[in-house]
Amino acid sequence: MNNTEETIEIIGARAHNLKNIDVIIPREKLVVITGLSGSGKSSLAFDTIYAEGQRRYIETFSAYARQFLGGLERPDVDKIDGLSPVIAIEQKTTSKSPRSTVGTITEIYDFLRLLYARAGEAFSYNTGEKMVSYSDEQIKELISETFNGKRINILSPVIRSRKGHYRELFEQIAKQGFVKVRVDGKIRDLEYGMKVDRYKTHDIEIVIDRIAVKNDEDTEKRLIESIKTAMYHGDDILMVLEQEGDEVRYFSRNLMCPSTGISYPNPEPNNFSFNSPKGACECCNGLGTTNEINLKKIIPNPKASIKNGGFAPLGDYKNSWIFKQLEIIAQKFEFKLTDAIDTIPQGAMEMILNGGNEKFSVVSKVMGITKDYKIDFEGIANFIKNQYEQSESQSIKRWAKEFMDEVECQECHGTRLRKEALYFKIHDKNIGELAQMDIAELSEWFKGLPEHLTEKQQTIALEILKEITTRLQFLLDVGLNYLSLNRSSKSLSGGEAQRIRLATQIGSQLVGVLYILDEPSIGLHQRDNERLIKSLESLRDIGNSVIVVEHDKDMIERADHVIDIGPKAGRFGGKIISQGTPKELLKENTITAQFMSGKMKIEIPEKRREGNGKTVKLYGAKGYNLKNVTVEFPLGKLICVTGVSGSGKSTLVNETLYPILNAHFFNAVKKPQPYDKIEGLEHIDKVIDIDQSPIGRTPRSNPATYTDVFSEIRSLFTQTPEAQIRGYKPGRFSFNVKGGRCETCEGSGVRTIEMSFLPDVYVECETCQGKRFNRETLEIRYKGKSISDVLDMTVNEAVVFFENIPKIYRKIKTIQDVGLGYITLGQQSTTLSGGEAQRVKLATELSKKDTGNTFYILDEPTTGLHFEDIRVLMNVIQKLVDKGNTVLIIEHNLDVIKIADYIIDIGYEGGKGGGQVVTTGTPEEVIKNKKSYTAQFLKKELS
Repeated sequence: MNNTEETIEIIGARAHNLKNIDVIIPREKLVVITGLSGSGKSSLAFDTIYAEGQRRYIETFSAYARQFLGGLERPDVDKIDGLSPVIAIEQKTTSKSPRSTVGTITEIYDFLRLLYARAGEAFSYNTGEKMVSYSDEQIKELISETFNGKRINILSPVIRSRKGHYRELFEQIAKQGFVKVRVDGKIRDLEYGMKVDRYKTHDIEIVIDRIAVKNDEDTEKRLIESIKTAMYHGDDILMVLEQEGDEVRYFSRNLMCPSTGISYPNPEPNNFSFNSPKGACECCNGLGTTNEINLKKIIPNPKASIKNGGFAPLGDYKNSWIFKQLEIIAQKFEFKLTDAIDTIPQGAMEMILNGGNEKFSVVSKVMGITKDYKIDFEGIANFIKNQYEQSESQSIKRWAKEFMDEVECQECHGTRLRKEALYFKIHDKNIGELAQMDIAELSEWFKGLPEHLTEKQQTIALEILKEITTRLQFLLDVGLNYLSLNRSSKSLSGGEAQRIRLATQIGSQLVGVLYILDEPSIGLHQRDNERLIKSLESLRDIGNSVIVVEHDKDMIERADHVIDIGPKAGRFGGKIISQGTPKELLKENTITAQFMSGKMKIEIPEKRREGNGKTVKLYGAKGYNLKNVTVEFPLGKLICVTGVSGSGKSTLVNETLYPILNAHFFNAVKKPQPYDKIEGLEHIDKVIDIDQSPIGRTPRSNPATYTDVFSEIRSLFTQTPEAQIRGYKPGRFSFNVKGGRCETCEGSGVRTIEMSFLPDVYVECETCQGKRFNRETLEIRYKGKSISDVLDMTVNEAVVFFENIPKIYRKIKTIQDVGLGYITLGQQSTTLSGGEAQRVKLATELSKKDTGNTFYILDEPTTGLHFEDIRVLMNVIQKLVDKGNTVLIIEHNLDVIKIADYIIDIGYEGGKGGGQVVTTGTPEEVIKNKKSYTAQFLKKELS
């Protein structure tokens, strides 16, 4: 077994909380690393194995290249043998750019662009006719055949339906030796100083040649020369006009509409890319949405007057130029600034919002004199739009955006592409329509495509279609059949993003690679779990090693080798407590083994809560794939929203219900997805959404600052005798302001070394050794500990240390109650896992005084949690509900679903097949439903 060919051998790993461990991992096997949250699983998988793999890769670069990359620090480990190239598939890796979509990440969209550029058929957007393109030789043949024996004019179009006097253009044409032009359908001689009406739209063509078509050599030569000249001046388009008639024939080297002469550039993959100026819709720059002014945001209360701040962007009356202009407009339209806005005449409102530029006179009846006024007003709506589009300042852009809504672009209707790109079709579909289909539907369409293609198209498309269909199949294999290619990647959940990257990796068919995955089963319904495990097994079977950090029972049972890290979390973890096959694991006496064997389990409550009898009822939710759903949320209960991935759970809760409640209680501006009405809001008094986004994005943020307990600790330090003598205020003990902090690292404890095109690297500050404060501040001690020592305490230590200070004790105790006793108060937020960040937020909310009428929303709170952590977390949530609050959880974990009071199951499938309520009720009622996937798995848990 110890042969390095077959194992990865790690000796003396000490990253974070690992206790100098030695571990041997078999290669080309599916290995699961499990253990409590914070026990050191990620420290072993990512901070040791992956970090060393990365470092070795960078070591292969030349010294010149490495100077730009900076040395990646060697992980704290004595030796790693048998390591192959490492690819990590984490949860946090998708781009937040609005230009990144599922299609671009998986590269399927790149193949689609190639397919349309090479095998697409172009149609005219004017007439719907098929576009044609000719070579010069074909044009000569067609003219000779069609106009034999007739006199024709060969013309080059230079201006198409545009305004202007075009005097310079006519001079230029004359200088090139041409004597006639056709203006708006009439042939005229070129004269000196000739021009046309600048306010009308014109069509102008140069008359290149007038020729009688015959079947002789001279005519042929002359035709070829004229065609070349006409093409040169007319941008690869020419027109042929019979001298006797008015009918024009168009010919072009590019794709062209035979009736109207509009032409498209020859298609290249770029023409179908919304990230290239050649393909992006000009109106929305390829984003698919534009920002439009929302009048309700500018005038929140039409009953208010202008003087009392009726126009939100202007605020109350001030002695300023804008209000002077409004007074002049008021004189012109005969109203007062104290009138209610809804009584102001329509013409005046038009001018106030969209601007105007005019002079007018007012006769004073009292004095009998006439006064002249000038209005030169940009308009409030125009001003906001211009500020948003042109201002350099981010804060002004944010201010302007408050009065705007993001709406679908009117030009491209959300397809992000130019009009021309959408008129290239294959089997009656354009590329935009394909990007809007969900993956399952798209896969079916491609399977039936070859029989609808011509022989030439089949030859061109053969290889491209192979690539597309295999990639679509991998996406189906990891359970993502409900996504569409144009879905923006910033709207994907962590688990979805990870599974997309997994599908891309399977698609690349690499061999001999070590893959490390971080909980790929997040957000995946039990039904789809089987597919995911098969995908990982297929990666293993083609000759790769797969290491998965995971808590999922099915995944652990199917692994070839399991490593259990513990025994507890944080400082009390970091040891290997058992390893071997899943069967060997069950014989051990670890927490994981006890949960796996059923000795320990999360108990099902003896009876479900009745609730308080009140409900919140949402009628007619229609966002995304919801099919006009009406749902009742009973209050005073633990509610679980379940359903397969992509069935519409997040749309219902996060995109519809939460924005409605948030706008009602806190005037939030996020627009809910469409719904008819909501009833019962009077029964709750606030809403709190606790998600898994990081609690801070910089090393300055930590659990103590986030939960606000640090303010209390700082106040406590100012009350020590030494601090009183020195006159230190709370600010002295803050690492965010000058005074008490170490100025070398500005209180962050680390120095940031900027890498020009890599993520910044953080190194410990050499002045304060990472303590964040200067020497004078650290001299102040409370019970023998400095402020820096307090930040280094674990929550468990701090609970004992501050037990006599109620204000501090209450906040720290709640962090301990949610199972985070092992983290330190000053731990950088950037190092907390998603599950830990969510529990810090939960602790912050729990430490506040609650009213018993609060509505809590949690999205998959069990992410990253071990069975034991779930038990602790659910005990905390149960206490919340016992006080009368309502807790709504979106969840796939059966341990949570089985203890809910009320289940709302959404389905039946994901994507277009979802968006309906399958069943509702207590778990006992739900399992009677034959059609619900959740019911099938829940039945086993309850039996």
